[in-house]
Amino acid sequence: MGRDAVSQAAWTGAALAAGLTLAAAWLVGALDGSLVLAALAAACLGGLAGARRRSATVPEPLRPSAERHVIAEALLAHVPDPVILVDRRAVVIEANPAARALLPAMRLRHPLSFGLRAPDVLDGIEEVLRTGEPLKVAYATRVPTERAFEVQVGALAMPDGSGPNVVLFLRDLTAARRLEAMRVDFVANASHELRTPLASLLGFIETLQGPARNDAPARERFLDIMRAQAQRMTRLIDDLLSLSRIELREHMPPTKPVDFGSLARQMVEMQAPLAAERGVAVTFAGAGAFPVLGEPDELARVVENLVENAVRYGGGRVAVGLARAEGRHGPEIVLTVQDDGPGIAPEHIPRLTERFYRVNVASSREKGGTGLGLAIVKHSLNRHQGRLQIESTLDVGTTVRVVLPARPEPEPGSAGQREGAGA
Repeated sequence: MGRDAVSQAAWTGAALAAGLTLAAAWLVGALDGSLVLAALAAACLGGLAGARRRSATVPEPLRPSAERHVIAEALLAHVPDPVILVDRRAVVIEANPAARALLPAMRLRHPLSFGLRAPDVLDGIEEVLRTGEPLKVAYATRVPTERAFEVQVGALAMPDGSGPNVVLFLRDLTAARRLEAMRVDFVANASHELRTPLASLLGFIETLQGPARNDAPARERFLDIMRAQAQRMTRLIDDLLSLSRIELREHMPPTKPVDFGSLARQMVEMQAPLAAERGVAVTFAGAGAFPVLGEPDELARVVENLVENAVRYGGGRVAVGLARAEGRHGPEIVLTVQDDGPGIAPEHIPRLTERFYRVNVASSREKGGTGLGLAIVKHSLNRHQGRLQIESTLDVGTTVRVVLPARPEPEPGSAGQREGAGA
């Protein structure tokens, strides 16, 4: 076996041995988990990069074992965080599947800047090459959702002397940041919005313990009000928790197939008692299946909030419809909720999805609103890569549209079609 093949085999074996050693140290608590993943991924990337360079020059019988490459690639595929290997010119040499999914514009043998537009990260690569010392850089994305990463940048010497190259290990901090923001927002919002109903409850309790102690009619009236205030606080807390959960997972697009048509019909039917109580006629139009990729509970909440808003604040008729459309990026599913109510003034429409924003505060609270329904809808649609459109005319009514990407059809000969054919 030639020197290059031996060197490559030794490199791959050393990578696996180093990975196992680091994993063992991690299990006994000696190292942080992210350091284990970074070291193991760096070793595998380096081995694969070296193998690619040699494969064109080493004769087939002398090339390193393909089995070792398969092992290295399998290990990289199971590293959940993005890992990228670049050369001294910041040209991408290797990347694991997580990195390619995060940066779809990134290409092998092209500059990293084509797919990762982050000056701080590129400056970090230059600094690591200049000093040889590892460093950490913050990186954030804004589209399609906000995500935060800590990028660990380190030099990686190659066994063939072609390096050093640079490894970038992106640690996703989005969930941790959102969890912290969720705690802060929950405390601030709950303390502000719960203050009024709590003060009302305390006032009625003091009255019942004092002047109205023996006044049966007043007691019944006060207890009804207290019950309504307690229900309002329950709805508020439920909505706050729902919104926080959705925001926490907003950067994770759902992958579960859902028939949005069946779900929408079910949620419209569930609004029948409220509609009957308020004398509102609700109709639904949309035959057939409307497949999307989504989270059923969140999509159900979207439909529920929009239909309930139309019933509570609209006029005497609410029309709900589902249709298919062709969008700029492919087929779409459009849900329309239309009422004939008093309408909304234009200056309010851009702010309707803000937390606790109400066009009429007194009317909203009187009708049981929490001011969070459209905020929940907006963040749910962000997660589902959908859009919310609101049109309204005073004294005419309001039309709200939800636009979702239709579930892509399986390609001919795909596993999904083969299974379907077999069934």
